[in-house]
Amino acid sequence: MDLSQYLPVILFILVGSLVGIGPIVLGKLLGPSRPNAEKLSPYECGFDAFEDARIKFDVRYYLVAILFILFDLEIAFLFPWAAAYQEIGLVGFWSVMVFLGILVVGFVYEWKKGALDWD
Repeated sequence: MDLSQYLPVILFILVGSLVGIGPIVLGKLLGPSRPNAEKLSPYECGFDAFEDARIKFDVRYYLVAILFILFDLEIAFLFPWAAAYQEIGLVGFWSVMVFLGILVVGFVYEWKKGALDWD
């Protein structure tokens, strides 16, 4: 077994490590270091924490986050369709139109239920 076959993999790992770790090390070595109490204090939303960290969040916050992820992932399904649009033909076109129709129905439902309102 010839170990020279692994040379591109080893080079890839070395260059990747250099690109990832190099700027951090250079910043640590060359950058100014002037720590003070303000820089070393915990930062949360621009002001000091005034309540317990275990307070309950409004459910709408999580609902909007989940809806964003849901619609964002569904839109990601459109990229392969757009790339293969010439090959899939009319059946592929109408299947994506059904997919988009279901997306629109879900979006309208969430809108009517008030899930997107922050009030």
